[in-house]
Amino acid sequence: MTHSTVAELLTQETKHIEVEAKGWVRTFRANRFIALNDGSTINNIQCVVDFENTDEALLKRITTGAAVHIKGTLVESQGKGQSVEVQVTSIEILGDADPDEVSKTILQPKRHTLEKLREQAHLRTRTNTFSAIMRLRSSLSFAIHQYFNQNGFYYMHTPIITGSDAEGAGEMFRVTSLDAKNPPLNEEGNVDYSQDFFGKETNLTVSGQLEAETYAMSLGKVYTFGPTFRAENSNTSRHLSEFWMIEPEVAFMDLAGNMDLAEDFMKYVLSYVLENNPDDLAFLEQRLIQEDKSKPQAERSTMTLTEKLRFVIDNNFKRVSYTEAIEILRNSKPNKKKKFKYLINEWGADLQSEHERFLVEKHFKCPVILFDYPANIKAFYMRLNEDGKTVRAMDILFPGIGEIVGGSQREERLEVLKEKMAALDIPEEELWWYLDLRKYGTAVHSGFGLGFERLVMFATGMSNIRDVIPYPRTPQNAEF
Repeated sequence: MTHSTVAELLTQETKHIEVEAKGWVRTFRANRFIALNDGSTINNIQCVVDFENTDEALLKRITTGAAVHIKGTLVESQGKGQSVEVQVTSIEILGDADPDEVSKTILQPKRHTLEKLREQAHLRTRTNTFSAIMRLRSSLSFAIHQYFNQNGFYYMHTPIITGSDAEGAGEMFRVTSLDAKNPPLNEEGNVDYSQDFFGKETNLTVSGQLEAETYAMSLGKVYTFGPTFRAENSNTSRHLSEFWMIEPEVAFMDLAGNMDLAEDFMKYVLSYVLENNPDDLAFLEQRLIQEDKSKPQAERSTMTLTEKLRFVIDNNFKRVSYTEAIEILRNSKPNKKKKFKYLINEWGADLQSEHERFLVEKHFKCPVILFDYPANIKAFYMRLNEDGKTVRAMDILFPGIGEIVGGSQREERLEVLKEKMAALDIPEEELWWYLDLRKYGTAVHSGFGLGFERLVMFATGMSNIRDVIPYPRTPQNAEF
């Protein structure tokens, strides 16, 4: 590639050299100053045009949004805000942007609401906010793969189309090639899925965990990182119908080892972006500070974005049993004064985000790992404890977001697993292969799941999950 990126030019120490740059015009002031950005950094480079010796017709085509190829000399900047600038010797318009058309879009240089930006999601990464978010998303993805690679894990691709429901939730997207208007019927008058493409009912996956367990029991340490799907009709700022999941599974690892792994992993990936994305984080931090100013005092964040990341990286995660957490919550001021929306009265309650955040932000003042949950609020595959009423599950709780990681030691005992499946009406024939694992050298094994978009929300400070994925899929919305 003959041209340099804007990021390279801004860190170039040698001055008075001939350079080339390609990018999009952010602004063009006084017929002289082009703010050029190519997506390689949140920062623009100023390109100074000798307008007196430039064709007027060409100057008129240098508009916001236009793609340009600039040649010139890199020199020390005379103005404030940047160390270098380009004295332009030639400019070529690679793609025009009609100002009248631009004025109808989010490319016009002014503040736009996040809702407006979602309506033009194909253009929103041209804005500072979304270019920063997506560079952070990319860095987090890389850090995840790097962490597991450095720690001896094998990356596996679990199926997108599956005949099983890992969570037992039943809210899945059906995959079929049958004619929706005229499907074949069996003798009972039901749809005959034996004539479908796979010869049975199939769905989009809700989790790669069960398949990952099978590979952990032969390769030792594996992880998945791929798309998962939930057909929940949930139109909230925390839910997507299509999202990405990270799911490591490790043979011969118990719950304590699982907690160690999850804590180390979270600290590693957040440290990575602190080190490698300082400009993007600084921009998003300032954005949050400005956003907070318009909120009532009680709703403002007590920590800046950087402080929140450091809060996780620099603190040991406090490990607390569910039973102990319930006691703390039951006796807490907000519970006694009925400030919680969901009051905690008895053991067995499913904790809400407000409870999780209280434990992290107010009580322990550090990230928290809750473990040993009631069996009846957790999935069938979690290992039953000796007390017969709790399972070896764990959730990691972060400030501002509540639960971010969920995991468990898996039930390795065949008969116990069969009993749990029977109690939940999960047919053995549907998961025969999963049960089979417990017949041939069964062993303790554990893993966890992390919704990637929740992690990106935490690292960027964004409050709506639709703003941390390129093209969000939600109920009644599959645009782009």
